[in-house]
Amino acid sequence: MPDTIFDPLADFTPAHPYTMESVADAPRAPGAHVVLEGGVVIYVGHTSNLRQRLRQHLSGNRASSVLHEQVGQLLDRPDSGASAADIASWLGRCDVRWQETDNPEGVKEALVLALRPRFNRSVPKGRP
Repeated sequence: MPDTIFDPLADFTPAHPYTMESVADAPRAPGAHVVLEGGVVIYVGHTSNLRQRLRQHLSGNRASSVLHEQVGQLLDRPDSGASAADIASWLGRCDVRWQETDNPEGVKEALVLALRPRFNRSVPKGRP
């Protein structure tokens, strides 16, 4: 029997550059999304509207997006904070994938537990 490799992102779209142009094709549907840097998942999110949330990460502010805040902290310098344009530019060098699902929170929780992405604030506790 051949060994099979489990791919937790098998049901996600192919990778797209994380730009406003790419996320314009995202559905206005509930789902989970991942941001990848060099093929490594660095953030997992969930939402009731994929297109709106993916745009918000790129153009929002630190109060509206955990990802925006985390990338901002990475880019901040002692003499100045990273601008929204700096954050969007950094994210534009990453890729994004998404999956429509009726259970976006469950998908996110499972992926965060399995992948432990560096930009998620906390890892949910496993269920008994």
